[in-house]
Amino acid sequence: MTDTIDVLEDGKPLSYTYADLMHFHGFGFPGGVAHAFKVMQRAMPLLSPDSPPERREIVIRTAFRGPGGRDAFEMVTRGLTECRYTVDPSLDKPERGDILQRYVFELTYRGRTVALQLKDGHVREEFIRLGQKQGRTAEEEDRLTYLKQEMADRLLAAPADAVYEEA
Repeated sequence: MTDTIDVLEDGKPLSYTYADLMHFHGFGFPGGVAHAFKVMQRAMPLLSPDSPPERREIVIRTAFRGPGGRDAFEMVTRGLTECRYTVDPSLDKPERGDILQRYVFELTYRGRTVALQLKDGHVREEFIRLGQKQGRTAEEEDRLTYLKQEMADRLLAAPADAVYEEA
């Protein structure tokens, strides 16, 4: 597994690192960027096993609502701008519980669809609860910022197939 996301644009190669995606996104949601990075690392070889896919032909549907993920997919695929990126709440899997239910992604390329879901153990309950809490204190905001980066670091240290599985 490489540390890049490789795609083509009109047959010409493009490679993106996590750092590239963070430069596009900014600093708010490093965990969401890391999730999208791992999803793309896992999905791209399944969608196009013989060569990187053409980025402008990839369609993404997800239950994941985070802006970090959205920005990462946009940078790599231009899917949001070109209306190939959709947040679809019907993809939620409530049977997987509050922590895992929204970490669901479907990527389609040239008639092939790959559905991925997060494996258990990669998102802490504290992160979900604190992220949902209204009126967080300054200390809670600091803790949430720490948890976002801590999750990103853990995800990036793991191979994509250890983080996301086919649904």
